[in-house]
This record gives sequence, C-alpha cells and structure tokens, in this order.
Amino acid sequence: MKAKITLKDIARELEVSISTVSKALKNSEEISRDTKEKVQAFAKLYNYKPNNIAISLKNKRTKNIGVVIPAIVHHFFTTVIRGIEKYANAKGYNVIVCLSEESFDREVINMEMLANGSIDGFIMSLSSETQQKGDYNHLKEVTEQGIPLVLVDRVTNEVDCDKVIIDDELGAYMATKKLIEQGRKKIALITTDDYLSVSKARTEGYRKALLESNMDIDENRILKLSSMQMDEKSIEVFFSKKKVDAVLCVNEIFTVFSMRLVQKKGLRIPDDISFIGFTDGVLSRYANPSLTVVAQHGERMGEIAAQMLIDKVENENEEGNYQTKILEPTLVVRDSTVN
Repeated sequence: MKAKITLKDIARELEVSISTVSKALKNSEEISRDTKEKVQAFAKLYNYKPNNIAISLKNKRTKNIGVVIPAIVHHFFTTVIRGIEKYANAKGYNVIVCLSEESFDREVINMEMLANGSIDGFIMSLSSETQQKGDYNHLKEVTEQGIPLVLVDRVTNEVDCDKVIIDDELGAYMATKKLIEQGRKKIALITTDDYLSVSKARTEGYRKALLESNMDIDENRILKLSSMQMDEKSIEVFFSKKKVDAVLCVNEIFTVFSMRLVQKKGLRIPDDISFIGFTDGVLSRYANPSLTVVAQHGERMGEIAAQMLIDKVENENEEGNYQTKILEPTLVVRDSTVN
C-alpha cells in the first residue's frame, strides 16, 4: 500500500516551510501565486489528503489548549493540570482536559474530539496502552501537519515534538541510595513492565544504585505489574513470599497499600521495613507513618509544558527546534524511612 503523503513531505520536496505548504493549499493571499500553483500541483499529483484530526483545526486561534492525561486518580497528574492552567490562564488561554483512562482508543478519540475546531495544540501524557502497543501514528500525523504537541512525563522518542520530563532514573537512584545508606540489604522494587517509559527509567535507577554499592540484584525482589492501576492481589502475593527490609514503589498508591499490608503482618515502619514512593501527594503526607517520596514537581512540569506549547502557537514555529526539558527530582524525607 502506498504511504500517505503529508504536509511535511511536500515541504521537504519543495524546500519550503510546512506553514507555507499549509497556507498555499488553503489559497492564502500571503503566498505568491507561483508557490501556490507549485504546491497545489504537487499535492494533486501525489493525491495528498489532509489528516482527519488536523483538518478540523481552524486557521484562527481558539485560545484553547487540549490536555489528554491517563488518569486523575494519581495526584501527580492533578498537579500537572494545575501547572498548565496556571500558566495558560495567565496568558489568556483556556484548558480543556480529557482522560484516556490508560486506553489507546480513548486517547485517539479524545484527540479527534478536541481537534474539532476546539484547540490550538495538545499537551499529552501517553496512556499505558499506547506505550504498550508502540503505536504513535495519531501523534505523528498531528505533528506532521504542523500542529503543536508537547508530551509530558510519559513520552516516546518515536515522535518529534517538545517534551517535559522528570529525571526518573535519578529519582529512583537517589531513593535506593538513601535506603542503602540506612543499612537496608534486601531492597524490593514494585513497579510496572518496562514498556512504560517512567517505569523503565526508575528500574534502571534502582539497579544502578545497587550495582554501585556492590549489592546483588535479586530479580525475585522486583515486582512488575501490568499497569499503573492497582493490583492488590499481586502485591499481597509478593509480600507473602518475599522477605525484604525496604521497598521502593513506582507511585504513592502502590506504596501506601503496601505499607498497610506489612503493618497488618505486625511489621513496624521504619524499624523493620522502610518505604519510599514516587509523587509527593496528599496520600504521602497523611499516611501513617508519613511517606518519604521522590517529588516529581508536577506543577512546574505543567507550567513548562504550557509555556512551550503557547510559544509554538503564538510564534507559529512549526518546524524543528524541538526541546526536551528534564527536571531534577527531590527526595522528601519523612517517617517511613529512618531519619
């Protein structure tokens, strides 16, 4: 089957900008007659068809930003939204939020709905199913049409766009080193399968810290769940079979649930077992005992993502010059580890 030609392909072949191609196809008076004829002829020759998502975006700005996130059950994503709204509202933009609920299909549907003349660009965190499938065509088609896109937290190198992430590997490394410094010898990791970008990086940070300290990596102490959704049974089975003296969890929900399990078994936190989780949320602060965490600075991440997107929208800088902003995590020490 012949590959579908995109605006990016036409721009590259004719050595003009994507913006010029887009305007020429819309017969804009800003483009010279010669250029318009050349672009339109090329598009006709190669049977160019506008992308279904991007075609519905209007030429004029809507002053709306579309945000698609996996879920709001995780405190981290609520802070990202807060950061996006804080910056966007100050710039006169509204924010429309949709949830993918970790579903690839819902992610695509949300994009199509938001692009129906409603928004100027997207800020997204990929669903776990999208990363598991490795299918990013819906994102590539949007960026190839010159529609601004910023990925936050869960990202992929398969798509050329701006990105904002936390240094997840460093965060897990810092947390594991903290546990090692406190004399813990049997450190467990509760995470998800490596298809999820954040989990893969955090697993690498955990392994790096153990290797640097000349400690063996016991694969039996690593529990990889299928997704970020709670799997109580798997965690219960893990703790019934494994004897550990410290646990690093990929999010605060897994951590707080695990703490309750070991407490029911009569273990004392942090005397018998220490815990560190990711995300400095409400659960972490009010857990009993309060939870030591890797703070991901979600609000700051959201602010930066909104700034990057709005700069692209207002400067009409649709080509290249993509940036990846990497924020440094912070270890917030509380009562679930030995101070």
